[in-house]
Amino acid sequence: MGYGNRRPLRTWVAFTAFFAMVVSAMSPHAEAAPPAGSAAASSYFMYVATYTDGKSKSKGIYSYRFDAKTGKLTPIGLAAEIVNPGWLSTDPTHRFLYAVTERPNERGPGAYTKDGSVSSYAIDPKTGALTFLNKVNSHGGGPCYILVDPTGKTLFLANYGTGSVVSFAIKPDGSIGERISFDQHSGSSVDHARQEGPHAHAAVLSPDHRFLFVPDLGTDQVKIYKVDAVKGTFSPNDPGYVTLKPGLGPRHFTFGKDGRFAYVLCEMGSSVVVFSYNAAKGSLTPIQTAYNLPADFKGIDNSAEIEVDRSGRFLYASNRGHDSITVYAIDPTKGTLTLVQNIPTQGSIPRSFALDPTGKYLVVGNQKSDELLMFDVNQKDGTLKPTGEKVDLDEPICIVFVPAA
Repeated sequence: MGYGNRRPLRTWVAFTAFFAMVVSAMSPHAEAAPPAGSAAASSYFMYVATYTDGKSKSKGIYSYRFDAKTGKLTPIGLAAEIVNPGWLSTDPTHRFLYAVTERPNERGPGAYTKDGSVSSYAIDPKTGALTFLNKVNSHGGGPCYILVDPTGKTLFLANYGTGSVVSFAIKPDGSIGERISFDQHSGSSVDHARQEGPHAHAAVLSPDHRFLFVPDLGTDQVKIYKVDAVKGTFSPNDPGYVTLKPGLGPRHFTFGKDGRFAYVLCEMGSSVVVFSYNAAKGSLTPIQTAYNLPADFKGIDNSAEIEVDRSGRFLYASNRGHDSITVYAIDPTKGTLTLVQNIPTQGSIPRSFALDPTGKYLVVGNQKSDELLMFDVNQKDGTLKPTGEKVDLDEPICIVFVPAA
């Protein structure tokens, strides 16, 4: 074949590699995944955000050395003193870390102030030390989720307390710049105590980063926005949302590996809603609701975290109250879920968990029993088994991995 046929092939290969990298970045904790085509690191820093109010002895963000060969965690210490860092995110190059701050009185319906914030830090690649860069107002109450886009130039933020979504410019030095876009949600749903108003709970980009998805627990909707990747702005899509069954309370959102399916973790309904995804329109069509808990469970439960493993074969969801992690197998053709395992987290209120970048381990943060626990991940069937590795830490809230130099 002539030259004219080889050039499109190289272009397609390059596009495929880029697409794979962006899809992998859509997982809630995928910031630490190695770039496409690169070898996984053997040593990582693990940062854990902790609540600092109430009876907690924690003071902010803590760091650990993680050995990917053995699954061992070695505490480094307090990396940044900050009030109630409820969510962490890094940029695609792992040079910067971002953290939201919830004010101490932002607990319960109607108790949220309007002065939440988001802070930026530079990461020392050799020691894991964090250097404070700056802090800006989150333009809403109860900021609970942040995401840096694949260019590293835009930060998206969801304010739970006041039900809004915001984008900020990121400066070349990693500090946070001016607010670019803002949208205030409105509405409510059937639970008058918890859904009295909008509660935006996450902000996740589509695999091609053309659309932004924001699950809103208060309105039982997933809001959909069109994104201008160059400007960092967003605007309502058409369709502008998808509505879930009343009372499910959508919390977190992730895409499957190939981007054809999306998964919404519902906090109040303790379930995962599966959607087929139309990448051209940015639209979601529900195809399944999988319930995370045993049919005979009668207690109060609030599902918290969701993640698809790097192979795209398994999905994990944590359940607070039932205090477990549910493991599902993903049908590669249909995107639907089949229950594989429901395993206790050996502690109370598993608010957060994260798969390590190699996919061999899962670490869970039990918020109320004040500990981090490590699980082996069976690479064949996705099941979890405790390794015996445990680290005491007051009120762990969010976990991210970053490759160490």
